[in-house]
Amino acid sequence: MMMGNAEDGPSEPSRDSIASQQTVFAGHMGRRIDDNRISWGGGSVPSLPSIDDDPRADDDAMSITDSVKSSTMSLDSTFYHFVEENGRTYHKYKQGRYFLPNDSAEQERLDLQHQLFCLTIGGKLNLCPLPKTPKRVLDIATGTGIWAIEFASQYPDTEVVGTDLSPIQPHYLPENCRFEIDDTEDEWTYSEPFTFIHGRALLSCFDDPSRVVRQAYENLEPGGFIEFQDALFPMYWVGEPPKESALYRWNELLMEGLKNIGRSWSNVVNYPRYFEEAGFENIVDRRFYWPTSPWAKGKYFKTVAMYFQEDMISGMEAISMKVLQATGMTPTEIVEFCEDVRKDFRDTNLHAYLTVSFIYAQKPLNKS
Repeated sequence: MMMGNAEDGPSEPSRDSIASQQTVFAGHMGRRIDDNRISWGGGSVPSLPSIDDDPRADDDAMSITDSVKSSTMSLDSTFYHFVEENGRTYHKYKQGRYFLPNDSAEQERLDLQHQLFCLTIGGKLNLCPLPKTPKRVLDIATGTGIWAIEFASQYPDTEVVGTDLSPIQPHYLPENCRFEIDDTEDEWTYSEPFTFIHGRALLSCFDDPSRVVRQAYENLEPGGFIEFQDALFPMYWVGEPPKESALYRWNELLMEGLKNIGRSWSNVVNYPRYFEEAGFENIVDRRFYWPTSPWAKGKYFKTVAMYFQEDMISGMEAISMKVLQATGMTPTEIVEFCEDVRKDFRDTNLHAYLTVSFIYAQKPLNKS
C-alpha cells in the first residue's frame, strides 16, 4: 500500500501557524471474576509476574492470529507469566493476541505516548462531554493504566475499571480505580453499565473492532459516551513522498506485514461507521496531526513532534519486529532497518506526519 500524498489525504499541518484544534496498597493476589477475568485494585494487587521461555520462539512464521490457549488454564500459568522473544517480553494470557511487548521499556514508551495524546488536546484526557461525576468508566486496552489512574484521580467519586491482557499496571492505586486482566474481544460480562467507555491506540489490538464497538454499546447506559483515540496509518507527506527513504519503506512494509497477519491499521477510518452501525448518535470525528520531527512551524507542532519523535524512535523495534517478520525479514535485518528509520525520524528535511483521530459518540437516551 502506497503512502498517502498530502494532496489526496487530510490537510497537512501548516508550516506557518498552528492549526485550530481545538492510594491504597494491597498485598494479596487479585481476585478471579470468572474464567476469563481477574481483578485487582481498591484493596488488592496481583503478585509479580515471571518470565517463561516461549515454546514457539523459534517459529518465525508464527501468526498473531494463531489459536489462543484455553481460558481455563491455571491462574499462575496464564495471567502472571510473560514469554520472551528477541530479548523482549510479551503477555502469556491469550498468547499472541497482541504483538507488541509489555516490558519496562515498552511501559515507559506507553507512558510517554499518554503525554502525547493529552498534549494533543490541550492536556485533557478526553474530548466527549461528560457529566460532572460519571458513575462508572471503562478503559479498554489500558496498557500501563496511566489514563485510568489519572481519570480516577480527577473524578474521585467515579468507579474506574481498566482492562488489558497484561498485568503491568501499578500496585498503588486510587481507591476508586481497579484493573482486570481481560480480553476485550471476549464476551463482556459486566453486571452494571458504564457512563463512559474509552479506548486509545487500539489499532494493534483487535481482529474485529466492530464487535468491540457493538459490545461497548450494549454495556453503556442510555446517554453514555464512547471515545476512541487512534492513529491513521500510513503516514502522509507534504509534497511528493521520497520513496527511496527508509521512513517511506517502513510505512509500506508495516501495511504489508499487517495484511499478512490479518490486522489492518487502516481500520481507524471505519470507526465512525462502526459507531453508527452499532446504534450510536452524535458522532464526532476530530483530526489532529503529529509531525515526525520539528519541521512544522509553531510551538504546538514542534512540541507534539518532539514527543511523537521520541515515541517512535524508542518504540521502533517493538512496533516493527513481529509485523516486519511477516514480510519475510529476519530479526537481524529488522534491527538494522529500524536504525535507518530512526535516522529519518530525526531528519527535518522529511516532511511526514501522522494523522490522529479522536472519535466519540453517544448512546441514545431512549435506549436501554
